[in-house]
Amino acid sequence: MSEAVFVKGLTKAYDGKTVVDHLDLSVKIGTVFGLLGANGAGKSTTIECMLGTKQADSGTVRLLGQDPKKKRRTLFQRIGVQFQEGDYQKEIKVSELCEETASLYRNPADWRRLCEQFGIGDKSNTPVKGLSGGERQRLFIVLALIPQPELVFLDELTTGLDAKARRGVWKTLEHLKEQGLTIFLTSHFMDEVEALCDEICILKKGTDVFRGTVAEAKRQSNCTRFEDAYLKLSDEEADV
Repeated sequence: MSEAVFVKGLTKAYDGKTVVDHLDLSVKIGTVFGLLGANGAGKSTTIECMLGTKQADSGTVRLLGQDPKKKRRTLFQRIGVQFQEGDYQKEIKVSELCEETASLYRNPADWRRLCEQFGIGDKSNTPVKGLSGGERQRLFIVLALIPQPELVFLDELTTGLDAKARRGVWKTLEHLKEQGLTIFLTSHFMDEVEALCDEICILKKGTDVFRGTVAEAKRQSNCTRFEDAYLKLSDEEADV
């Protein structure tokens, strides 16, 4: 198996409105893949259908070679997910939440070490409600990595982090990628995408308008800056 993610013809509509339109994706093992697009482009729906938390109308999805609907229990042990907003009890402490998460997996990572890696090692006894926005974001990344996943989904990876913290997260993820982790991320920070992603897909109204590398996106759009290339390819600049 050379692909961590395989998606063919994925389609999803709500009340007759197509949100994801016959989408094809392929992500190689041990790479970082970025799914980009404006708010409402279909990114979240695509990921939810891929994970099996929403039922697609049509199409095929394979994660680590398996059907996420039929092999949910098996894949749960092999995939990590970090969403932009975590729905956790505000009074629960960081240590309690990490221990509770670790108890769900057969071979969990050392959450204390992960917390240290992501700069929240001194927050173990802090309630989640006492964390800053950036600290909560780093905690959610830690929770996604506790299962020692082969594939991890990261949604708006470094929202709320300052420049130094963002660079620290990037460095840690690059190290994990070198160890074989496949990372599927969404981001509105084009410098982050350019720094991390091996390949990208840009969505517009549920349809992919570009698939390839950052360098290819710049060449195709005749732009020297990737942010300009993204705006041109996604047609967001028309809305500015």
